[in-house]
Amino acid sequence: MTDAVVLVSGGAAVTPYTDPERAAASGLPAGNTMTALRAHLLARGVRVFTAPARIGGGEVEEDAGWQGFADVSVVLPAEVTINAVGRIDDAGVALAGFLRRLAAHEGVRSVDLVGHSMGGLFSRAAIRELGDDGPRVGRLVTLGTPWDGSVLGDFLDGEVSEGDAHGDAATLQIFTEARPYAQANSQGAADEVSRRYLRGWNDAQAGVLDGIPVTAIGGGYFAAATEPAQLWPHDGLVSLSSGRADEVPAAVLPTVDRHSFSDHVHSIFFAEAFGLPWERALTWDPEVFAVVDGALAV
Repeated sequence: MTDAVVLVSGGAAVTPYTDPERAAASGLPAGNTMTALRAHLLARGVRVFTAPARIGGGEVEEDAGWQGFADVSVVLPAEVTINAVGRIDDAGVALAGFLRRLAAHEGVRSVDLVGHSMGGLFSRAAIRELGDDGPRVGRLVTLGTPWDGSVLGDFLDGEVSEGDAHGDAATLQIFTEARPYAQANSQGAADEVSRRYLRGWNDAQAGVLDGIPVTAIGGGYFAAATEPAQLWPHDGLVSLSSGRADEVPAAVLPTVDRHSFSDHVHSIFFAEAFGLPWERALTWDPEVFAVVDGALAV
């Protein structure tokens, strides 16, 4: 059993720092990614923290966007706050700094990491960055993490196209919105979530996860076609295969337990956009949380 669980949100997320007692006092206490999972783990008696993240980096005081928050109890320095639209390795440096801060200020000597979406990649980069200098990482759980590319990244990179949507209206809508969103917001993240980029990045991470059990959870609500396999089925942003890390080499991922939620979407943002209950999101469903519990042995 580790000292604490740290929740790490993903690309374009805004998340306040929270500890077991303190969170944002208005809105969703841990942001629209991690609030439900944090509440679940706290109810099970887990000592849980959320890593602060902000679009563009900097201190996290509020999120004025959709299902945001305000009145943050503790605002941490920018250097330990993840830039949620920045480069993976830069996010890893910030997250490693945050974990070292937990060791120094909260007495945390060992942690389990739970990463949503790019938060799984940020977590992997942080594990590499920490080395032997910081809390020991016991386990890693990923929810909809693009281990092997994403819908957005592969579309922007030209590996998938409108033709690969096979006329599926939802997938075409996602494609239509992907490019302008990335152009307006990305500071490196969109360029680093393609299969082409991540396969090279993965190779460079060989050995980082040695001795760390991984649980990889994928969703696949959108299933209008079967080909190409790197796209179908997908959760709105990440294919089921990529979320499960199906094609990641054993040298990179030596110990992994894979889980599928074929009727789930990436987040409550996608659930809301497509008229689904929030519980159909990987970040909000008690059935997903039960898998997380099993992985963390809580």
